[in-house]
Amino acid sequence: MPVPPSPLTFPTVVTTLRAAGCVFAEDEARLILSTARTPAELTAMVDRRVDGLPLEHVLGWAEFRGRRITVDPGVFVPRRRTEFLVDQALALAGPGAVVVDLCCGTGALGAALAAELAGVELYASDIDPAAVRCARTNVAAAGGRVYEGDLYEPLPAGLAGRVDVLLANVPYVPTGEIPLLPAEARLHEARVALDGGADGLDVLRRVTAGAARWLASGGSLLFETSERQAARAVATVTGDGLLARTATSDELYATVVVGTKAPARP
Repeated sequence: MPVPPSPLTFPTVVTTLRAAGCVFAEDEARLILSTARTPAELTAMVDRRVDGLPLEHVLGWAEFRGRRITVDPGVFVPRRRTEFLVDQALALAGPGAVVVDLCCGTGALGAALAAELAGVELYASDIDPAAVRCARTNVAAAGGRVYEGDLYEPLPAGLAGRVDVLLANVPYVPTGEIPLLPAEARLHEARVALDGGADGLDVLRRVTAGAARWLASGGSLLFETSERQAARAVATVTGDGLLARTATSDELYATVVVGTKAPARP
């Protein structure tokens, strides 16, 4: 028996999304219509978007550096500005680099780096079980491994002193500013992926405190922060014995801090 056509056409989906406050209703409608496999699924996806779910959770994927990254409900959605962090990592890493993606969320950063750099040895970790399950889908495709636990704690001990690139997309929103976030993030992404403590740097301090132990000689820690937090973040990095610098992208409104372990003296 043939499946009846959906009553939801492109114009009706656009109208519905626009009425729900979706600023880019036409773009979203195209993505939803191209992703839905059945009329029933199309209706359900439109309903979820109207209810306020992030578009990426509705679609089940996010585009990151031209690749589709699986995004499960409740998991932090990779932001386009974070592509700048991957750019900085690519400038530092060589083929066969040992890469660790801390606070990995979907695993988008590590997976992107592995896809663009030959022979990467990739490891990732996150404290959120939902994020770990999601990351395993994305990181496995890049030949990497994902561990569940708090920062470095679940990583194989043999990685200590071997890591060339340590990516850490740490939460950096101050606790008091969480209520000011867009509802899509505030209500539908895990708080542990957003809340950086009183000044937004609590998790970062724990990452930098352990970084030197895990980094190889000349290896680098890279993380994203806000422009107004950058000076304090740099001070934190240098206080823990790394050489620090910042990189910024006006186009993506992104600020990245790079902390490098000084090469061992001969």
